[in-house]
Amino acid sequence: MSEKVQHIFDATPFPWDQPIQYLKGIGPKRAVLFSKLGIETLEDLLFFAPFRYEDRTALKKIAHLQPGEEQTILAEIKAVALIETPRRRMKIIDIAVMDETGLLHAKWFNQPYLKDLFKRGEKVMLSGKVKSNHYGGYHLEMESPQYEKVDEEDIQVHMGRIVPVYHETKGLTSRQIRSLMKHVLIQYASKASDVLPPALIQRYSLISLSRAISELHFPAPESPLTQLNAGLSLAHRRLSFDELFLLQSGLALRKKKVSTKQMGIAFNTSGSLPDRLRDLLPFQLTQAQEKVLAEIKQDMASDRPMNRLVQGDVGSGKTLVALISILIAIENGYQAALMAPTEILAEQHFLSIRDYLETLGKKVTFLTSEMRKKAKEEVVQGIGTGQYDLIIGTHALIQEGVQFKRLGLVVVDEQHKFGVLQRAKLTGKGYRPDVLIMTATPIPRTLALTLYGDLNISIIDALPPGRSPIKTFLFYGKQRERAYSFIEKEFVKGRQVYVVCPLIEESEKSDLKAALELSATLQKEVFPHRRIGLLHGRLKREEKEAIMREFKEGRIDLLVATTVIEVGIDVPNATIMLIEQAERFGLAQLHQLRGRVGRGSEQSFCLLAAEYPLSEEAKRRLDAMVKSNDGFKIAEIDLEIRGPGEFFGTRQSGIPELKIANLMRDTSLLEAARKEAFAWIDRDPNLTEPESRPIRFLLERKWKGKIEWLTTG
Repeated sequence: MSEKVQHIFDATPFPWDQPIQYLKGIGPKRAVLFSKLGIETLEDLLFFAPFRYEDRTALKKIAHLQPGEEQTILAEIKAVALIETPRRRMKIIDIAVMDETGLLHAKWFNQPYLKDLFKRGEKVMLSGKVKSNHYGGYHLEMESPQYEKVDEEDIQVHMGRIVPVYHETKGLTSRQIRSLMKHVLIQYASKASDVLPPALIQRYSLISLSRAISELHFPAPESPLTQLNAGLSLAHRRLSFDELFLLQSGLALRKKKVSTKQMGIAFNTSGSLPDRLRDLLPFQLTQAQEKVLAEIKQDMASDRPMNRLVQGDVGSGKTLVALISILIAIENGYQAALMAPTEILAEQHFLSIRDYLETLGKKVTFLTSEMRKKAKEEVVQGIGTGQYDLIIGTHALIQEGVQFKRLGLVVVDEQHKFGVLQRAKLTGKGYRPDVLIMTATPIPRTLALTLYGDLNISIIDALPPGRSPIKTFLFYGKQRERAYSFIEKEFVKGRQVYVVCPLIEESEKSDLKAALELSATLQKEVFPHRRIGLLHGRLKREEKEAIMREFKEGRIDLLVATTVIEVGIDVPNATIMLIEQAERFGLAQLHQLRGRVGRGSEQSFCLLAAEYPLSEEAKRRLDAMVKSNDGFKIAEIDLEIRGPGEFFGTRQSGIPELKIANLMRDTSLLEAARKEAFAWIDRDPNLTEPESRPIRFLLERKWKGKIEWLTTG
């Protein structure tokens, strides 16, 4: 056993999980403040990366300041004044500071509380743009500079070096965090032993773990500031590799266990049910669908459980591919389950699939937690006795009381809205069933390798033939009449229109009110001669079904809806999607909504109605919609705007949270870490070799509470 491995298991282990309240200088009260920043243990604190760095190695003397430039000084406060300007109703805090070379005034507007913060005789560091002021005598000044009070005893921590700047919370400043971090690093950083295999450290020229932790917080003086702020320093590279390697090791371990565990179900994939379904369809499958189906059939015919993700843009036909897979399982005498994240989506699947299955003589049912108790009990009983071939539902499918007679295939839609453990809970209701996951939210490759690294991935990369790209236009409130005129021209051609009401807030009641008001306005004032329908989440299933049928059959010209139409409705004659207050929607949701049109051979349009002025982020989202129909490109932009945690709610996905690594920045590092992790697990799938024991040790720490899921499949 190597010396490093021996150190980890025979010596006193590094106290990664030690609560921070027991660290010197923190205590219970500060621990509560740190918890607001997501910091509860020593590990959390050591990996709490600064969000930027400031170069304070070259402080300027006041006499040497250049007007118009961003500069930093250290000076003594000589006077503090509160100036009130009654005419403009403004309060100005003005402090005069001096060093041995000159005088400067710093001003803050409408922040009167600063008067009590600054005291004469104290040292303060000020950073900001320097201006010349010629009123009342020439002097230099800074307006609203960043400030930091400095004590003589810890001036070496905050001055004369590159210093870290941390996210703050009320009662806990970046400066306080910096002081505490310095003491913690002195006590613990050198004791953090390397546990990555030495061969990897050497192969990728990685610095030591202890050095990386130290330099993450207090970089060496020669460290380029641009690299630090871009997250490209040697410290960031080492810590990012560690995170990505451990993440991919967990996924590799999971994938290895799934592929080598006991036998699953070997389905006969040459039955007649799929062909009978094809005969019912008024179209043929695309080559992309056929390719993915071939991959699925190969998996299902194998005696190893299938674990496959099917990605495809809006309208690419994923649900049909899933339905054919479901029919294979049913024809082999097994039940299938389709789990969706919301009742609306589950209901849409039920409505679109039910007629096909009943025509083929098979039984399908619907199960959600919102059902009445008696109806729910009857459905659950039917599932247990094998009365139903396909069960479509929400999280209700994984509740304890739900038992399947013979579950052979699990289909999970929009997997990113579930956690990996929820997926495992559903598969646990059968005897190693095959698992097919599908998503209409295109996933950038880096995120797919992270979220779904334990799955095989298929992509339906083509739309059905004859469909033209949807033309998207952005307009503002004053241009609304032009939009309505454009819609009227489509009506004259016999086309139909969707109008999506604005998402006011996360409240079904508010959304319903907005939809009702919008519907009434359009009917009375804009299109009184057209038939207008209204679809929202509070309607009963029978009412929704009736409205959607009327729209599909052309008896409704314009359908006003909340976002219930984000998925599920396929009306080829609908050629316009008007989205009101589009700036309130996320980019992925806008793309999903747009996918409701463009399903026929006629040119379709998406009109984005926005309220001016737009925030910078909203402008980027809407510009992306106008410029591209490519869901994967849009997903890349969405990932750039929101970051991976927000993009897919990765905190809910079941995978360890990335604290240092950035999936957009560290793509090549992710690829390298994945290659090394999968090769390591391939060589030692049980992690029993001496050099593997530290990896298992870290996996148990990083994948808190999930090591059993990783190792048992």
